[in-house]
Amino acid sequence: MSTSIDSPETAESPTLQLDVKVNTIQACVREVIVTVPSAEVQRYLKEAYDELVPEAQVPGFRSGRAPRRLVEKQFKDRVVEQVKGKLLMDSLTQVTDNEEFSAISEPDFDYSSIPDPGEGDFAFQFTIEVRPDFDTPEWKGLELKKSVQKIDDDAVTSALDRVLRDRASWEATEEPAELGDRLVVNISFTEGGKTISKLEEELVTLSNKLSFTDGLCNEFGKDVAGKKEGEKVTTSVELPSAAEDEEKREIVAEVTIVEVQKLESVEITDELLEELGDFETEGELREFIKESLERQSEYHTQQQIRSDVANLLSDAVNFELPEDLVRRQTRREIQRRILELQRSGFDPTQVQGIANALQQNARASTESALREHFVLEQIAEEQNIDATPEDFDAEVMLISQQNGTNPRKTRSRLEKSGQMDALRNQIVERKVIDLIVENANVTEEEMTDQNDSVNESYPVDFSITGRRDDDSIPEAKYEDNSAPEANAEKDKD
Repeated sequence: MSTSIDSPETAESPTLQLDVKVNTIQACVREVIVTVPSAEVQRYLKEAYDELVPEAQVPGFRSGRAPRRLVEKQFKDRVVEQVKGKLLMDSLTQVTDNEEFSAISEPDFDYSSIPDPGEGDFAFQFTIEVRPDFDTPEWKGLELKKSVQKIDDDAVTSALDRVLRDRASWEATEEPAELGDRLVVNISFTEGGKTISKLEEELVTLSNKLSFTDGLCNEFGKDVAGKKEGEKVTTSVELPSAAEDEEKREIVAEVTIVEVQKLESVEITDELLEELGDFETEGELREFIKESLERQSEYHTQQQIRSDVANLLSDAVNFELPEDLVRRQTRREIQRRILELQRSGFDPTQVQGIANALQQNARASTESALREHFVLEQIAEEQNIDATPEDFDAEVMLISQQNGTNPRKTRSRLEKSGQMDALRNQIVERKVIDLIVENANVTEEEMTDQNDSVNESYPVDFSITGRRDDDSIPEAKYEDNSAPEANAEKDKD
């Protein structure tokens, strides 16, 4: 595709006369060739010298009194460099404002390879990632199934038991380990007989599986259950492949049981109620837990609906995504999911487990999320859907309640970490999903218990291969170690 811009000058602020050609390289990538005519280059140079001459200091002349030709000769390099930067900035701004594409990244070009402005035209080119062009798929009248879950007293009791486990006393024992026990373990990871990493004195809950940020031990519970303090056991860890055609790596994990801990009973006292969040009665605590479980249920429903919508619309958005875009967006996608989990009432262990799974399958999950995002964002624009200040306030309040922190502190943390944009996307996409559901033919079905799948694996925030870039992985844990299911502390500072 090729377009041209020939903007008229205005008396107040003359715009650049540009020739712009835009070529589609991929669905999400444009190559842009910009040519600034010689006359415009000379105008910029003249304006730069006009500004410099009255203040220029040239040896042998009073400030601002040197002949223009001497000023131009002495300050040529500085002025040319200044004009080059200004021409680039102004033309890039004008191109991105006037062109039809919607940029999602900064222009990519090599500044040093661009010739300095001189007598002729000034030309340069760059590539830029854009939102793909596609026809909005028909989203009204979809056939959808909506899972619903009844939060009864048994579900609240099970969740309360999980909260109390975090506050209970654990007694070291010489008895064999059973599922649900706590273990202090040392783990040595080897590949081909070579040690690649070690995990020292890690406290874990003995679950069927043990997950890491880059791998999964599927037989952890089977291999470790029945072992006692001081015993060693060998199990395997599977690392997902970086590409579809690569074989998955098998890592050997030697687990040393340093200590086995059994759970002792815990009573709900006034002190414990206060510690959990200033609750006055057990009933108030149970009601708070029920609300958290309802938000978790809403989250699972949203994820299932979102997945169904994406599958139904996938044929209309089957475009290629650039590798660089997928890699950069991985962090944003994990950030968005973590924010959703935090506002939906999941405890830190559950959040870490889902974050581990996302990181293990980062590329596939990010590609899927990007396609969904582009479709939902386009529908949002067409339907004039956006996040309001009240929406942001409500989301920050929910996250604050789960963290047990002041909303102002939560907002400040989100702003400083650059996560407000992810929060905005989360709000808008949820609104669009709600709109699609409102206009769909929905059949409700009973949701299976999600807690079994969530607690099937115990997550550890550790990279076996050591390749994790800490700056690229958002923090999955909360600001304190308290379980958000029961953390309703009203921070009033």
